[in-house]
Amino acid sequence: MKLKPSPAVRKRLRWTVAIAAVVVLVLPLLMSSYVRTNGATFIVEAEAAESFAADCVLVLGAGLRPDGSPSLMLRDRLDRAVELYNAGAAPKLLLSGDNGTVSYNEVAAMKKYVLGAGIPAKDVFLDYAGFSTYESMVRARSVFMARRVIVVTQRYHLYRALYDADRQGLTAVGVAARDIAYRGQKKRDLREIPARSQDFLKVLLKWPPKYLGNEIPVTGDGRVTH
Repeated sequence: MKLKPSPAVRKRLRWTVAIAAVVVLVLPLLMSSYVRTNGATFIVEAEAAESFAADCVLVLGAGLRPDGSPSLMLRDRLDRAVELYNAGAAPKLLLSGDNGTVSYNEVAAMKKYVLGAGIPAKDVFLDYAGFSTYESMVRARSVFMARRVIVVTQRYHLYRALYDADRQGLTAVGVAARDIAYRGQKKRDLREIPARSQDFLKVLLKWPPKYLGNEIPVTGDGRVTH
């Protein structure tokens, strides 16, 4: 004969399930909203960034095409960074992306693109270990010794990037790349919810990046990173 749980036990089980649902479903939404709201306060227009007196424009990687050239999203980020550099918003570019394998090198493609746009090699710093938005910000502060940065990425991504930057002690503003509808944007918007929650926890736990390394001040000659 099967024993049925008592009413008190069933009540405790229902409460346990309800609390678990809050933790699994509601808490990530709250963390994501918090990150988005905080990051939004640092987004500015390009003209405002020109008087920010930044150490560098920090460009975050965004994937490559099959031929190894920057994706459309990444080209738009790089174009915005070049515009800011040419407008005198910052004297250096810091290109941060994924070079996790020999066959995949976002940063080399980014470097080739901005050099082709006329940026002097000495003003281009390369961060080959920017494996995530969070790690890019940690390394910008700890490895490249940046203090004031202009972050360039698409608007949906800026919220998280600027939250991470602020929590690493960077004085940062963000300028969005051009405002167009990219293919697959709805999926990226949905992925940002767990990504923001994850970065909230990384900041809270002071999660170490995969790599740090020797200090390379972004105020120097970028060719030492090439």
